[in-house]
Amino acid sequence: MSGSLLSVRDLTVSAHLDSGPRTLLDAVSLDLGKGEVLGLVGESGSGKSLFCRSLVRLLPSSLLKIDSGSVLLEGRDLMRVDDGEILKVRGGEIGMIFQNPTSHLDQVMRVGEQIAEGIRYHEGLGAREARAAATDILAQVGFPDPKRQYDSYPHEFSGGMRQRAMIGVALSCNPKILIADEPTTALDVTIQAQILRLLIDIRDRRGLSIILITHDLGIVAQTCDRIAVMRGGKLLEAGPKRAILARPQHPYTISLIDSHPSISGETPASSPAVADAGRPPGPLLEIDDLHVRFRAGGGLLKGGAKSVSAVSGVSLRIMAGETVGIVGESGSGKSTLARAVLSLTPLSSGHVTFDGVDLALQKGAGLAKLRRETAMVFQDPYNALNPRLTIGQMLAEVLKVQGKVAKADIPARIDALLDLVGLEREFAGRKPRSMSGGQCQRAGIARALAVDPKMIIADECVAALDVTIQAQIIELFRELTAKMALTLIFIAHDLAIVRNLCERVVVMYRGEIVEEGRCEEVFARPKHAYTAALIAAIPDIDPDKPLLQGAGGREDLQSIPIQPIKRMP
Repeated sequence: MSGSLLSVRDLTVSAHLDSGPRTLLDAVSLDLGKGEVLGLVGESGSGKSLFCRSLVRLLPSSLLKIDSGSVLLEGRDLMRVDDGEILKVRGGEIGMIFQNPTSHLDQVMRVGEQIAEGIRYHEGLGAREARAAATDILAQVGFPDPKRQYDSYPHEFSGGMRQRAMIGVALSCNPKILIADEPTTALDVTIQAQILRLLIDIRDRRGLSIILITHDLGIVAQTCDRIAVMRGGKLLEAGPKRAILARPQHPYTISLIDSHPSISGETPASSPAVADAGRPPGPLLEIDDLHVRFRAGGGLLKGGAKSVSAVSGVSLRIMAGETVGIVGESGSGKSTLARAVLSLTPLSSGHVTFDGVDLALQKGAGLAKLRRETAMVFQDPYNALNPRLTIGQMLAEVLKVQGKVAKADIPARIDALLDLVGLEREFAGRKPRSMSGGQCQRAGIARALAVDPKMIIADECVAALDVTIQAQIIELFRELTAKMALTLIFIAHDLAIVRNLCERVVVMYRGEIVEEGRCEEVFARPKHAYTAALIAAIPDIDPDKPLLQGAGGREDLQSIPIQPIKRMP
């Protein structure tokens, strides 16, 4: 790193509401050096994304205004250039990749054309030259067959490949600065490792400067040169990563570091003796040789339809009050298994027995019991909540349908649920569109708790939350399982959280269980090569450890043999 490429001084942004102005960014000052990777960390709503959007005057609402401050890019103040000049800066000099590539890629435009479009606009190349340049970028970001995949659409790729395409779009204009806004939050650890390696390789090859927005301090520790901590629209602390991690000055920075669920030094969940004490005999949930298949392809002219096996021969027993983590990469069958257990996805064969009721043989009684005694927390908080209802109306609807709380007591129960998940009570009157992703996810957890369930299936429910809120939610689940004998099936790609929360872990790969056991045993002595690869891919908060040591690419995983185990615990 040499010299300062970007210098921000006293940047202030306010929302001009009917009730009066509200400061969202309060005199933030930061520098970014040439070739530097700056990690921007903080909780949801702290102003990280707004700060980066303000750099290119791309504010998300017309009610937001930049009140004061300067943004100097190589000595030129971007706050004072005209609209035509700032259009050239967007993409051409400062590129951005987003958390959700699906919503930021054009679904009806070929991936290669989306990359070539920026090349033609910013560099003035013809169609043939732009196609060749775009194909080269696809190769740089890790597409195995760029010439063929140039003509593919976003929906034809996995989440990790779509994120690579999003990075390719950002690189197409050859920017000097790349802003990566939570680029790996929704990805499993093996794909996350590949994307982070890709960003660092691109930095080294192109001399890019990168602003990496994230809530994972492990990512920051192993990829960034400096760290800046934000909260409530203010910059609390900034400096070299080793200094910040070893000697944090601000209490909030200390709490961030303490909240990080690092594998090293983490105390696993309760021991078998403690965990099994006082549990009723027999399993609450029993899965026997479960298969879920989906029809794929085929048609009038293509012959018979083929089937894809999403879950293949899974057998599992979960005791009442037990906390079980299910881990595996995207597409391994974790969510399909969870939906099959709750009868949200039809079973192809096998049996699921919940509290003594076989869901295949007693469909009516089984479904009624599931609806009364189970709940699910979904991965995408925005799509899981009704956008037309306030949070209070949503919770009241569940409480009325369940009939477990008297009508007069519903408002008090809503307040108690919001308190449980760390939301202020005024959120009862707000709709999902006015809330951040983390706040919506907490509302989703409150809705699951409103059922007063025996079992909750949490499908990646903390993936979108910052580490301090993650720690609160994990502690909440731990308290609930202890006080209410709640059974929790926790699906996650963050193995550190699973080890911290769960007593037992189940590892899935290509629709099958390849390993299961007590968390302390599996993490200390993994028996399957895939489990070892997952553990090796976890970013550690220790900055002196090599970047993602041992995290093999997808091509390494393809060679791992499947050796399923179907034994009962």
